[in-house]
Amino acid sequence: MTNEAQHFHGEYKVIGGKLVVADVVTDGKTITEVKISGDFFLEPEEAYFDLAPALVGASVNADNAVLRGRLDEALAGYGSELAMHGFSTADIATVVRRALGSAANFTDFDWQVIRGEVLPTQLNVALDQVLLEEVAAGRRQPTLRFWEWDDTATVIGAFQSYVNELRPEGVDKHDVQVVRRISGGGAMFMEGGNCITYSMFVPPALVAGLDYEESYVFLDQWVLAALKSLGVEAFYKPINDISSTGGKIGGAAQKRMRDGTLLHHATMSYDIDADKMVEVLRIGEAKISDKGVASAKKRVDPLRSQTGEARKDIIDVMADTFATRYGATYGTYTDAELQRAQELVDEKFGTEKWTHRVP
Repeated sequence: MTNEAQHFHGEYKVIGGKLVVADVVTDGKTITEVKISGDFFLEPEEAYFDLAPALVGASVNADNAVLRGRLDEALAGYGSELAMHGFSTADIATVVRRALGSAANFTDFDWQVIRGEVLPTQLNVALDQVLLEEVAAGRRQPTLRFWEWDDTATVIGAFQSYVNELRPEGVDKHDVQVVRRISGGGAMFMEGGNCITYSMFVPPALVAGLDYEESYVFLDQWVLAALKSLGVEAFYKPINDISSTGGKIGGAAQKRMRDGTLLHHATMSYDIDADKMVEVLRIGEAKISDKGVASAKKRVDPLRSQTGEARKDIIDVMADTFATRYGATYGTYTDAELQRAQELVDEKFGTEKWTHRVP
């Protein structure tokens, strides 16, 4: 008795490269047939016909490393003659995994973009949890939202030590609101207008088959395109830093629910008072150059200096790039979401217990 054949299809646009497509058939346990296609370039031509056979017989649960190893072994005989342009064996492995994971594309969803009203930083942080839960429950469509705030705050990662990250005298001197978020990553020094922050609330199917590092780059393709249209050649530095030919721009962080629904957010420096930042944050010497803060620099302003554009105009380009690429519509928060966020500020994000949960 044989298991019924199962058919899967996946597509993956390589960052800075070509489209790779996989049509996969399995018996529920192993891969029985594969067709790899796309607009990539591969020489010698005969190498193409070794791709699919290399994957047949692999477990449906094989990870990227296993699939890539099978492909590399199959192509090893071509030696220096092998030329893969616009893709790699790792990209083929990724698209096969996405196919088997029933991955979706951005345009498979009805996205909403929120150009947020000015809100206290505590409420912005609370909204990340609220909207993540709403998307997971199916009560809200996948959403991209841009933060707006006018207070002075430092948002620290879920697992950062309060005393290791902050200077109490600087916090008091500059009346800084310290808020702990639900995602990992590092501290963000946020004064009104000094940076650009956005949050994405992503269904599990969109990142199916992508490992942790791949998901960062994949989810921010639109913002890299927006920055390029502004004259900034931006790219990712593993795992979660957004950089450019002119230096580091910002960083991203994620939080995944048990069902795989994902919060992905990023903060990019627009025009930060570096002197004030180092009075508030305990930035060790190892991080000084990474944050673009040489001794006594007055500003950290990669987006302002590299684009020459006003902050609002940069956000306009980012939001419009996302909406145009993925067919998103503009919307806003519901009253219930704002009410729930305020409840979470009172119960969690505004409490000493949460803020100091890692002393």
